Amino acid sequence: MTSTAPDVTASTSSSRSHDRGSGDDRPVRRARRRRSGGTVWSVLAWIAGIGFFFPVLWMVLTSFKQESDAYTDPPTFFFTPTLDQYRAVFDTGLGTAMMNSAFATIVSTVLVLALGVPAAFALSLRAVRRTQDALFFFISTKMLPVVAAIVPIYVIVANVGMLDNIWSLVILYTAMNLPIAVWMMRSFFLEVPSELLEAASMDGAGLWTSVREVILPIVSPGIAATALICVIFSWNEFFFAVNLTAVQAQTMPVFLVGFITGEGLYWARLSAAATLAALPVVIAGWVAQNKLVRGLSFGAIK
Repeated sequence: MTSTAPDVTASTSSSRSHDRGSGDDRPVRRARRRRSGGTVWSVLAWIAGIGFFFPVLWMVLTSFKQESDAYTDPPTFFFTPTLDQYRAVFDTGLGTAMMNSAFATIVSTVLVLALGVPAAFALSLRAVRRTQDALFFFISTKMLPVVAAIVPIYVIVANVGMLDNIWSLVILYTAMNLPIAVWMMRSFFLEVPSELLEAASMDGAGLWTSVREVILPIVSPGIAATALICVIFSWNEFFFAVNLTAVQAQTMPVFLVGFITGEGLYWARLSAAATLAALPVVIAGWVAQNKLVRGLSFGAIK
C-alpha cells in the first residue's frame, strides 16, 4: 500500500510536467500556423498577380511576332522576335494619333488643375455660400449618360466648325474631368488644418503666399493623384473621340479600332499599337507611384 503512493505522485508530477511542456509548445504551434498561413496567402497573391498580368505579357509578346505566328492553335510560344509590327504601326500614322492624345491629355489636365484647385480650395478652407449646392451641381454633371449628350454636343461642335479639331476634345476632356478633380481636391484640402492659414496670416503672409508656401506643399500628393487620374481618363477616352474626330484629330483609342477590318483582325500589329498606347500611362504611373499612393491615402489615418 505504501509503495503505490509514490507511483501515483510520480505519475501526477510527470503528467503536470507533460501539461506544462505541451502548454509551452502552443505559442510555437501558433507561430507555425501563422507562418504557414502567410505562405499560403503569399502564394495565392502571386498566382492572382500573375493571372492579372499574363494578358499584358501576352500582348507584349504578340507584338514581336509575325502575323502568321500571332494567332495559331495551339499558341506559338517559341518564335523569332521582330520589330516589323512596330515599324508598320508607325507607317500607318501612330505618331500623329499619339501626339493628338498627348496634346489633348496634357492640356486638358493642366486646365483641370488650374480650374479645379482654386474651386476646391474655395469649397473647403475658404467656404463660400451654398457650398453643398455647388458640389451637387458639379457631381450631377456626371450622372447624365454620355450617349444621351452626344447629339447636342455634336450639333454644337459642328456649328462652330470644330469637328475633327483637337481643341474640341481638349474642351470636352476638361469638362469631363473637372467635377472629379474638384471633389478629390476638396477632400484633400479638408484634411489641412485651418490653423495653418491662421498662423500664416498672423505672420503677415497674404492669401496667395499662404496657399503657395503652406497649403500646396501639403496637398501636392493629392494634386499628383488627381492629375494622374485625369491623365488616365483623358488618354483612354473613346466615345467623344470616335464621334467628333476623323483623321486630323484622331487619338490613340480611335487609331486602335482601325486595325479591326472586314478582312480580319491584325493581332500582331494591334498588339504592337496597344503596347505603345499603354506605355505612356504605365510610365506616368510608375514615376508618380509614391505621390499617387500618398495622395489616394491622404487623410485615411489620423
